[in-house]
Amino acid sequence: MANPAPGFARHPGHAITLHRSGERIRVAIKGMPLADSRNSVTLRESGYPDLHYLPRADIRMDRLLRSTHTTRCPFKGEATYWNLDAPGSEIANAGWGYESPYDEVAEIAGHVAFDTRLVDITIG
Repeated sequence: MANPAPGFARHPGHAITLHRSGERIRVAIKGMPLADSRNSVTLRESGYPDLHYLPRADIRMDRLLRSTHTTRCPFKGEATYWNLDAPGSEIANAGWGYESPYDEVAEIAGHVAFDTRLVDITIG
């Protein structure tokens, strides 16, 4: 591997699996549609709820404003965050993605996940 995740060497019991999903996933903010996809990647990680990463092509990227906030995960890499331009307000750091994720999760590159506390997600 050219870019392995350092977290797996330090925590060999930690697991992340990726699953392609054909299920329809819709994301809305204050009633405004933000994303609609049948091409998501579901990320299952030890100790965390499942997350749906949607391809940017299926997201209204014109409603997302790049944030200055970043984080680093030892299993996924450096996360870029986006604020949502919502009706009547801007919601900080509501979406994130990994532009250059570690090899083990390379499939989520070019995808965005959303904070389920800040947006409405409908599956199915």
